[in-house]
Amino acid sequence: MKINKLWRALLIVPVLAACNNQQSQNQNSIEVPVSVIDVKKGPIVQYINSTGTANAASQAVLTTEMPGSYNLAINPKTGREFKLGDQVEKGQVIVKMENPEYVNNISFETKKLNFEIAGLEDEKQKSLYEKGGVTYRELKNAEVALANAKTNFEDAKIQQQKTEVKAPFRAIIVDIPMITNGTRINSGTNVVTLMDYSKLVMDVNLPEKYLTTIKLGQEVNITNYTLPNDTLKAQISELSPVISTETRTFKGKMTINNAELLLRPGMFVKADIEIARKDTAVVIPKEIIVAGARGKTVYVVEGGAARRRTITTGLENEKSVEVIEGLKANQRLVVKGYETLRDDSKVKIIK
Repeated sequence: MKINKLWRALLIVPVLAACNNQQSQNQNSIEVPVSVIDVKKGPIVQYINSTGTANAASQAVLTTEMPGSYNLAINPKTGREFKLGDQVEKGQVIVKMENPEYVNNISFETKKLNFEIAGLEDEKQKSLYEKGGVTYRELKNAEVALANAKTNFEDAKIQQQKTEVKAPFRAIIVDIPMITNGTRINSGTNVVTLMDYSKLVMDVNLPEKYLTTIKLGQEVNITNYTLPNDTLKAQISELSPVISTETRTFKGKMTINNAELLLRPGMFVKADIEIARKDTAVVIPKEIIVAGARGKTVYVVEGGAARRRTITTGLENEKSVEVIEGLKANQRLVVKGYETLRDDSKVKIIK
């Protein structure tokens, strides 16, 4: 019995070896479908990323300068009262205040007439002085009277302007408190909030090691998740020379060009700041690199088989990587189907 078992074992070993050899041959003969691209040289830019909140470059909360009855003005573009989201031009009246007693005390029309009369009197005295009809003192008295009348008139204009709340710059209305027309309100009451966000500003904290790399005026790419297909441009407008001992970062400020108002104040945005660039380098897609015990590897196709190449990389960004060693221009690089490849795997190139 023992002898028979021994002979069976001796017979099984060659059979298993033959099966294994057959499986290995089958695996080597299978052509793995792959897609390839030609390795080419091109430019690559490396960025650092920072995030922050975009804020309007110009904003103002307008208040009343005198007590009176509140009246929201009519927007001439729409023919109705101003409301949230309306655009106002510089100097446009948004709120009018009615206070007859205040207006009477200004005596605007009276001071205007006095100014006109003083002007006529001054012209008369000048004409007479040239003919010797009045003294130099009388001429100067007329000039003083004119100057006083002008000051009183200008002051009346300033006081009268306080009955109107005007936009100090071209902007969008972002808040109007609920106040019923005709309601009497006090001076210093907030009546409208304006923002001009055709330009936005954003504060960022930048890593210490880039203190000498990032420069004033440097262009920045701005993106937001609500605008996946739009990249806005910004510039570095301010840089602090001081490093925070707690975070090892330094502060910067960016000005974002938002002429089409795609971004809104308060949005959370991402800033990509260029820190290095090469105009000519071997550049490949970042996603095809396989990292393992051998280091960073990719596959190229040579003679109908996949050849593993260990590479050394340089600059990189979200999509691309510079290859310093391990690849040459015009090699056929596997970009699809590389996941199942081994060194010397047979491949079939597909589109």
